[in-house]
Amino acid sequence: MHNGQVKIRRRRRSLLPFDPWKRVRAAIGALGLIMAVGTVGYRWFGLGWLDAVYQTAITVTTVGFAEIEPPGGVETGYRVFTLGVVFVGVSGALYTLGVAAEAIVEGALNDGFRLRKEQRMIEKLSGHIVIAGAGRVGQSIAVYARRHGAELVVIDHGHGMDLEHGVVVIEGDATDDTTLVRAGIERAATLVTALDSDAANVYVTLSARALNPNLYIVARTNSQESEPKFFQAGADRVVNPHQIGGSRMAAVALHPTVAEFLDEVLHDDSHDVHISEVAVAPAHGGRQLGELLTSVTEPPVALALRGAEQAYTPLPPGGHVLAEGDVVVVMGTTAQIAEFRSAVGVS
Repeated sequence: MHNGQVKIRRRRRSLLPFDPWKRVRAAIGALGLIMAVGTVGYRWFGLGWLDAVYQTAITVTTVGFAEIEPPGGVETGYRVFTLGVVFVGVSGALYTLGVAAEAIVEGALNDGFRLRKEQRMIEKLSGHIVIAGAGRVGQSIAVYARRHGAELVVIDHGHGMDLEHGVVVIEGDATDDTTLVRAGIERAATLVTALDSDAANVYVTLSARALNPNLYIVARTNSQESEPKFFQAGADRVVNPHQIGGSRMAAVALHPTVAEFLDEVLHDDSHDVHISEVAVAPAHGGRQLGELLTSVTEPPVALALRGAEQAYTPLPPGGHVLAEGDVVVVMGTTAQIAEFRSAVGVS
């Protein structure tokens, strides 16, 4: 999250769409069972397999073709069985047709209702994160951000997704300005463009920057040579997942304890230790870092400080004079970090 810009909300919403075809699949399965029972029954009365299937089909569908008699002639048991197939089979066939017609109508209505519901939800969002692309990288981003309470809108071209509940997913092309506007890009705080193509990510970055000049943009690239193009298009950060994956594997190999510790702090919610960034409010410019830290009951640990020149100072001394726009990277419990945020004027 960038300088506390991402609005955090803890409420959850379920956007699981109703599946009108579930009953159709169940009805077709029941009809298939009736056909199977009828075929076996007629076979038991002496008909061949093909004749048994044929007799069951014309009985269930009531098409009126000539009845096939068993080798021993039509007996009472044969007629009783046929009546049973008629009543059960015709009812099953009519029910299947009915739920199929209903599913077609309900499906269209449900899609329209879902789209209107999602659009109303998006219109209420402000300071949210827009993720372009729901592939493996995009899904990992969405799961991590959602776990930390961020409001998300994901744009995907329509392939299979497995995202958490509470994530609004727009089916569309992220390179289209209309789709970005639908995602509320003009009110968003952050855009993460995680499409597979560098060209597409550059295009989305360029379009989003034009629609929202204050947007914080994190772009994915597959090639280090493409990084300058992303910055020219307006990206604030450029990330190469392959390079990060390789660096992390090397870190685990060379410094396993350090790597595991950072992984647990950043990605494991089973403990109450976190690393967070806190932006210095204008009212606290000119004050010393140590003064602010000692003003809270249990101060967190100040790991680093980033100044307006984007340069980092590791383990900044207590006498460091803060300026507006400085960002302090702290580690501590949820209560410690919340109290420190309040002390420096950040909600």
